Amino acid sequence: MIKNIKEGVAPRFLKRCVGGWLCVVLLAACTPVEQVFTQATNEPSITEKTIETGDGHQLPLRVWAPEEKPEAVLIALHGFNDYSNAFKAPGEFMQARGIALLAYDQRGFGQTDHHGIWAGNANLKQDVYQAIKAATMFYPDTPIYLLGESMGGAVAIAAMTAYDMPELKGAILSAPAVWGDETMNAMYRGTLWLMAHTFPQMKLTGRGLKILASDNIDMLRQMSKDPLIIKETRVDAIYGIVHLMDEAYQNIGNVDKPVLLLYGANDQVIPKAPVKNAIDRFTVPHRVAYYPDGYHMLLRDLKGDIVMNDIVSWIKYQERPLPSGYDQNWEERLE
Repeated sequence: MIKNIKEGVAPRFLKRCVGGWLCVVLLAACTPVEQVFTQATNEPSITEKTIETGDGHQLPLRVWAPEEKPEAVLIALHGFNDYSNAFKAPGEFMQARGIALLAYDQRGFGQTDHHGIWAGNANLKQDVYQAIKAATMFYPDTPIYLLGESMGGAVAIAAMTAYDMPELKGAILSAPAVWGDETMNAMYRGTLWLMAHTFPQMKLTGRGLKILASDNIDMLRQMSKDPLIIKETRVDAIYGIVHLMDEAYQNIGNVDKPVLLLYGANDQVIPKAPVKNAIDRFTVPHRVAYYPDGYHMLLRDLKGDIVMNDIVSWIKYQERPLPSGYDQNWEERLE
C-alpha cells in the first residue's frame, strides 16, 4: 500500500493538483477587462464639442440648441455599440421646438479613448452626474431631463439611483435595457460567465441572429458603414452590459424622478416581460407609451416623429395625455 502511494498514486495526485492550480491561474489571468474607475475630484467643464469630466476624461459632445434660451435641456445617452450621432434626427427635431439636446459619446464608444473596452458601471454613472452638472453651468435655470435609449436607459436608471441630482426634472427611457438576471435564461448567464472568464477578448458579431432593430432600413445601412459603430463586440463588454442591465432592473424602484417610458410592439432586442416587470417596480409618477408599429430604435424608426412629438409634449405638459394616444390602455397591449 505504501509503495503504491509513493510510486503510483502520489504522482497522479500531484499531477491533478498542479493541473487544478494551473486552471485556476489561467482563469485568473483571463478575467473580464473594464476601464479603471477614478473618482472625480474637479468640477466638469463643457464646450460645444466636449464634456471634460472631473477625472479629466474627454467625452465627445454633439449639441443641437435653439438660438434663444431653450425651454428644456435633454442629455441624451446612446445605446450599446452606438455613439452620440444616434441623436442627430431627435436633436434637430427638438432644436426646432425650443429644446436643446446634448448627446455625448459614453466611455468605450464612439470617439472616446479605449474604444470597445467596457467602461464599467461606476464610470458610466459618474459621467451622467458630471454631464448634468456641466449642463447646469451651461444652461442655468433651465429644466434638465435625461433621454436614454436602450443601454442609455439602463445607464440613466443606474445613475439616478446612485447620485442625488436635484437639477434633474425627469427621464425619458426609450426601450430601456432592463433585462435583469432573474428574467434571463440561466444557461445563457452561465455560458456568458464562462466565456467572459476564459476568452474575454473574443469578439462576436451578432450575424445570424436575424434581429431587426428598426424598420428604417436606410438608417441601418448607414450604421453598418459607420466606422464608429462597434460591429465586433468583446465578450467581456457583453458581460458588462448584462450586469448593467441587472443593476438598472434591480434599482428601478428607487428612481425618484418622473419617467416617460417608450416601448415598441416590434422590439426584438429587449423582451416584453422584463420591461413590464420593470414598469411594475416604479414608485414615481410615470407614463408609458406602447407603439404598435415601433421597433427597438423608436426615435429613428420610420414613424419616429410620432415618438419625438410625444417626448416634446411630455416635457412641456406632463399631466396631459400624449398626442399619439399610445399611452392609453398600454397595459392590455403590453401583456
